[in-house]
Amino acid sequence: MSDATPFGAILRHAVESTPGAVGGAFADSQGEMVDCFAILDKTDWMILTAHYGVVMNHLSSCFGTWHYGGPEYFIAQHKTLDVVCCHVDNGYFALLAVEEPAAPLAMALASITKAANALKKEMA
Repeated sequence: MSDATPFGAILRHAVESTPGAVGGAFADSQGEMVDCFAILDKTDWMILTAHYGVVMNHLSSCFGTWHYGGPEYFIAQHKTLDVVCCHVDNGYFALLAVEEPAAPLAMALASITKAANALKKEMA
C-alpha cells in the first residue's frame, strides 16, 4: 500500500520507525478505514481494522457511560501480534500492529500517539 495521501505518509512513518511493525491504519468510529500503510494483505488489514474499530467504539461507549471520557488508547496482546489503538478525534482512531516477540510496546505506543497527533492536525 502506498503513502499517496498525507494520512498514508504519516502511517508509513509510524510503521517504518517502529521495530516489528507490520501495519498502521486510520479509521472512523465504525472501523471503516480512511487510509493505511501495511505489509499485510489489504483485505485482511481492512478486516482487522474494522474489528478493532468495534472494540474502540465499545470502550468509548462504556467509558462515556461512566463519565470518565473515552479511552485515549488500548493495547491488545495476541500470541504473535500486538495491536495498539489510539484515539485521534471525533470518533476516529489510529492503529499500529507489531509482531511478537520483537514488539517494543512502549515504542509502538509512542509511535502511534505521535501519528495520531499528526493525523489530527492533518484533519483540521
